[in-house]
Amino acid sequence: LEMSSVGAKVLETRSVALAMQHRVRVQVLSSFEDRPGTLVVDEDEIVESQIVSGIAYSRNEARITVQQVEDRPGVAAAVFGPLAEANINVDMIVQSVSRDGRFANITFTVSKADLPRAEAVLARVKERIGFERLVADPNVVKISVIGVGMRSHAGIAHRMFQTLADKGINIQAISTSEIKISVLIADEYTELALRALHSAYGLDAT
Repeated sequence: LEMSSVGAKVLETRSVALAMQHRVRVQVLSSFEDRPGTLVVDEDEIVESQIVSGIAYSRNEARITVQQVEDRPGVAAAVFGPLAEANINVDMIVQSVSRDGRFANITFTVSKADLPRAEAVLARVKERIGFERLVADPNVVKISVIGVGMRSHAGIAHRMFQTLADKGINIQAISTSEIKISVLIADEYTELALRALHSAYGLDAT
């Protein structure tokens, strides 16, 4: 409908509006070629048929944990500000707070190439931030389940998490968006995780 209303000369706007109102499928065919064309259906039909379209992974990841930093307003800005000034991009972020609520661990990922610089930057501001120590791990991988409407379908995330749990794979960090759910795991489990997830979402069918 959006394409039709802004001038895409394929369908007349009113015809699309009526089809959408009455939940009628619309098949767009060519007047010049004998081909199936495009079938326009309700979004729910697309989502139900197959939400997940692929699995991707990146080994260009490194995890950093800033341990035992005082849990106070502005501490995240104090950690990530110097990294931004050094043009170091931060990806996945997890903050966990101690039981007494006084201290926190802040875990995040950077590219492997940026790991030495990130460690150096944070070491220089250790006293200002007030953390106890820095722990880095370059042996991690980010695995992403990719599709449409991911964030609005909780079952997709649960299946991913349960599949990894069934294989004894621990998740170190999670991030979500409308088109993907990503997890950080130990690099040694990459192949096992990929095979399991492809099977779980039916992407290994021949």
